[in-house]
Amino acid sequence: MFRFIRFWLPNRTYHIVYHHSYLEIMKMKYGEKEIKKAGLESWPNPCPERDYTIEISFPEFTCLCPRSGYPDFATIRITYVPDRFIVELKSLKLYFNTYRDQYVSHEEAVNKIFSDLTEVLSPRTVKVEGDFHPRGNVHTVIKVEGGPGLPSELVSMQK
Repeated sequence: MFRFIRFWLPNRTYHIVYHHSYLEIMKMKYGEKEIKKAGLESWPNPCPERDYTIEISFPEFTCLCPRSGYPDFATIRITYVPDRFIVELKSLKLYFNTYRDQYVSHEEAVNKIFSDLTEVLSPRTVKVEGDFHPRGNVHTVIKVEGGPGLPSELVSMQK
């Protein structure tokens, strides 16, 4: 939908025609623009010949309950052994912030994060844990782990 604005400055009248989505983007703060275009990025692993563990904690994760619309708060913990790639941390932070306006269950959020990290990084092993703050006196912790470096008995238990 196009809109029309007229405004006056001394000795001049301006007429502007714009599409409403353009104005919405123009009103967005720089952080909102960054979040809107966010995606996970990977970097080359500086030591791919070595097994080492990377642990990341994000204590300000938020999403919206798909049933009530109330906000859910969590700490997301990621532990992984990289192969050829590692995650770029700013992209991870912005990626997590994309969830703040999404209606998504705890289980769906953690499983999607796991899938997205696995797709982008192809780590040797990865574990994603979502520790959701109690709401309605219920505390939920969701854990997902996988990767070719896991013991075979653990992988078979996940199937």
